[in-house]
Amino acid sequence: MPRDKQDLLQGTLDLLILRILLSGPRHGYDIAKHIQLVSKEVIQVGQGSLYPSLHRLEQRGYIKAKWDTSETGRRAKFYLLTADGKRKAAEEESRWKEFTGAVNLILQKG
Repeated sequence: MPRDKQDLLQGTLDLLILRILLSGPRHGYDIAKHIQLVSKEVIQVGQGSLYPSLHRLEQRGYIKAKWDTSETGRRAKFYLLTADGKRKAAEEESRWKEFTGAVNLILQKG
């Protein structure tokens, strides 16, 4: 996969994760299921994409992880936004809206 396309896909997944975590801490499986549910099954994120993205966001200081008990009673790593993560989510959402607005203009006016 070309580097630019890979960066776009990673950046999009990062944005989705940050946006979801604005509502509060979630574990990885819950994040993936939420993306799938809200996108009406259009977007499905596998573990091979989700966990590297979570790790990357954690390394950059946008999220932090803590172990806790899930709703099923199992221990799970929960991810939550840091203050930097909240700022990054707002920045990236603004960029995404600008980008998709420009694409929509091109699609409408060809």
